[in-house]
Amino acid sequence: MPLEETLSKIVAWQKRRVSNRELMLVLAFIVGFLASVAAYVLHIIIGQIESLITSGFRMMTINWLYLLYPIIGIWLTGLFIRYIVRDNISHGITRVLYAISTKQSRLKLHNTWSSIVASAITIGFGGSVGAEAPIVLTGSAIGSNLGKAFNMDNRKLMLLVGCGAAAAVSGIFKAPIAGLVFTLEVLMVDLTMASLLPILISSVTATCFSYFFTGSAAMYDFHIDYLWSLDRVPPTILLGIMCGFLSLYFMRVMSWCENGFAKLSSRPYMKLIVGGLILSSLIFLFPSLYGEGYSSLRIFIEGKTELDWDSVLRGSMFAGETKFLVLYVGLVMITKVFATSATNGAGGCGGTFAPSLFIGGFGGFFFARVWNINHLGVYIPEKNFTLYGMAAVMAAVMHAPLTGIFLIAELTGGYHLFIPLIIVTICSYLTINIFEHHSIYAVRLARQGKLLTHHTDHSILTMMSMKNIIDKDFTSVKPDLEMGTLVHAISSSRDNYIPVLDDSGRLLGEIDINKIRHIIFRTELYHRFRVSQLMSPPAAELNANDPMEDVMKTFERTGAQYLPVVDIDGQLVGYISRIRLFDLYRQLVADFSAE
Repeated sequence: MPLEETLSKIVAWQKRRVSNRELMLVLAFIVGFLASVAAYVLHIIIGQIESLITSGFRMMTINWLYLLYPIIGIWLTGLFIRYIVRDNISHGITRVLYAISTKQSRLKLHNTWSSIVASAITIGFGGSVGAEAPIVLTGSAIGSNLGKAFNMDNRKLMLLVGCGAAAAVSGIFKAPIAGLVFTLEVLMVDLTMASLLPILISSVTATCFSYFFTGSAAMYDFHIDYLWSLDRVPPTILLGIMCGFLSLYFMRVMSWCENGFAKLSSRPYMKLIVGGLILSSLIFLFPSLYGEGYSSLRIFIEGKTELDWDSVLRGSMFAGETKFLVLYVGLVMITKVFATSATNGAGGCGGTFAPSLFIGGFGGFFFARVWNINHLGVYIPEKNFTLYGMAAVMAAVMHAPLTGIFLIAELTGGYHLFIPLIIVTICSYLTINIFEHHSIYAVRLARQGKLLTHHTDHSILTMMSMKNIIDKDFTSVKPDLEMGTLVHAISSSRDNYIPVLDDSGRLLGEIDINKIRHIIFRTELYHRFRVSQLMSPPAAELNANDPMEDVMKTFERTGAQYLPVVDIDGQLVGYISRIRLFDLYRQLVADFSAE
């Protein structure tokens, strides 16, 4: 039996026997399960590739193959995307935000698997990016396509996309609360009683199956040796401020590097050579930059002495040189952003979730070691501050303080560090917010006016599309026509306006019937006046690419009942009616607010 026929029978049975609310809960469970499977499969593939190609490496000496493997991985990823996927799958979380904002939460079917394959190749061969964004895109695509299969409306599709994202984060880190707040803070899905239960079901389902697949242990075996005390508040605040500036550095350098690689977009092999050489050289000098980097963070979180921490130097030119530990950590912290940018810029596939945790962890350890070496005050435990740094940078880069707090708390299996995590994330978030008002995922869309936010009015305008309200069925006239011919055109028109166009379709003006009503019945004037004498300029002209917020403001400013829409060359595309615009707005508000 064909898949389409089977699916149609399932949908028909569902409509008879299962309510929409019950269906949503069932789909939330399925999304959670599939997202956890996707996360498990991705990390298994990454681990197998990395184990296979690095099994013979000597840990105490440099390894020349670091110069080759990342380039091979990016090259293979590029071939996979170019010849199999044939679509852009980079910036996974940004693509989810874009789908929510402009595509009614519809993600392509290949997004349910393509990011897994591409990111596994990239990261397994050493690409210095994270697997979280590809899994979030995968989980969201699973939710979107399940919703489309059951003919869900746009609001329910958005909720299923949020369920997929929450399940992805929960499944990767075994952190259901972090998954929930990530969806609220980063994807900006509004929390209502109707949305809370499905997202929680997806998060908990993904977490439970991750426990089933990988065991019950937390991601890091963290044991708190030093309880938080008031005398450590000043260094915690200073770390938060430092992480805020470190996050700003991360975002600005990422943007600068992206712009640089964008200039090579027409020369893919040049991008591969430039990005591949930068990445492989950095990994050769600092092996901690290989892959996601969680193993290096584990050294700082689980280690207690300098002997434990020195293992992070293995495979580098600093191996065995304890005196260079702080220098090595500082250099890795600074260069990680270039390694991540080079990976994606050269054609690799991966996200910035893990790099932000990595930079934060190394930044927190660097801060604590410098503080303790110079005896600047009370002793501050390095492993605690490694965790604080992870939370602070992630919270600032993603503009998601709650996600940073709960993720680190759940990663370590407890909430003993809750108060310092709150302090450090607040300080970091407030610091970066002075300079950058959007997360690293949202900043691209915000600049284009395509970002969906918790502001209902702005969200509705973002979801509205010009193409859905432009009326392209109009009667036009030329400027040299006599008034008699114009009257004939008016009699065949259903509108109160007649656009005046030149031979190329450019808008010259318009005939407002209300303004010439007093003369159109005087036949003796039919040969006396021409259209060019009777037309008047429109109250304003809209551009086909104008954001809907600007369209609304133009209608309010002019008080017009209809306005023409022109393209970049000034050619008339159609008209927008004020009544039709506000009717659509009110309908979307009603749909958006429905429980």
